[in-house]
Amino acid sequence: MILASSKDAKKAYALVKKLQTRFVAKLDSLCQEIGEEKKFEEVTWLRDEGSHGGGSRFESRDEKLFNTASVNVSQVHYDDLPNKQLKSASAISTIIHPKNPHAPSVHMHISLTELRDGSSYWRLMADLNPSVYYKDDKKSFDAMLKEVTKEHYKKGIAQGEKYFKIPALKCHRGVSHFYLEEFFTQNKEEDFLFAQAFGEAVIDRYIEIITNALQTRLSSSTKDLSQQLNYHTLYLFQVLTLDRGTTAGLLIHSENDLGIMGSLPAHINKDLLFSWAKKVPSPQDELVEELANAINTEGKIDAPTKLQLAFIVREHYNKHPEALNLQASGDVVPPTIENHATL
Repeated sequence: MILASSKDAKKAYALVKKLQTRFVAKLDSLCQEIGEEKKFEEVTWLRDEGSHGGGSRFESRDEKLFNTASVNVSQVHYDDLPNKQLKSASAISTIIHPKNPHAPSVHMHISLTELRDGSSYWRLMADLNPSVYYKDDKKSFDAMLKEVTKEHYKKGIAQGEKYFKIPALKCHRGVSHFYLEEFFTQNKEEDFLFAQAFGEAVIDRYIEIITNALQTRLSSSTKDLSQQLNYHTLYLFQVLTLDRGTTAGLLIHSENDLGIMGSLPAHINKDLLFSWAKKVPSPQDELVEELANAINTEGKIDAPTKLQLAFIVREHYNKHPEALNLQASGDVVPPTIENHATL
């Protein structure tokens, strides 16, 4: 694939690839030590046959340790299309869902967006998502965020709490949330180092948390597994009805639907999902019903189902563009879709 030509885009892509390598290596080590010794496998995709970038994701194959897990890196650019508002976007986006309900899931996103007018900004997100809550896990993750983000901690936590709130269900997705949107200072080098330190800290602390959980929390009850299934349902509900990043990715193009849907768990509680349709405002009730109807009675989220869910989300917002206003946001609503439009 052809990468973006600008210095900042090259540097950002090298960073997200480095973070991807770091995370996958540590996850592979876990598979080697306490799993089935099956490494993550790389899957690639291309944007416009590679002329405008693309990406790769490493997917878990160790079913002893992981429900689903994906570490995605991408770079999309329009070097040859000067009428596009977006110049380049380089990102790492990852979700790890352990099989053990006592080991928390984690989501992380770090990206640099370059605009045609010469401006650029970072997006940084990290959130811990347990099925079964452990106070020490949250305390450890929060302490890491506070240490690495320093003066940006309070703002990031406030924005994260706002973004990951699920109004219809009167709860949050996850227990620890950090989110900075359109982040930049007057020093690009310091911003880069901040993004790098943030990614490394999130990866390393999560590996500590999940390693401890997998080594010490060895038994799971039927109640634990049911709680995990219901939490995975909540996760899917939030991603497909509220998450702006997921929706924007699906609306911009359809060349990476499986990658974008890589955050979804392997199974959900279909009846529970369907029951939430009556809790959301119109027209989101239509969306929830269609999503639930696309999932089989076992609640299995396999590749064909992911593609169908992606299609449903895309068609829903094409039909009801006003419903984008019902999605999650911090204080800043990123113009991700608009950035891909022509000037």
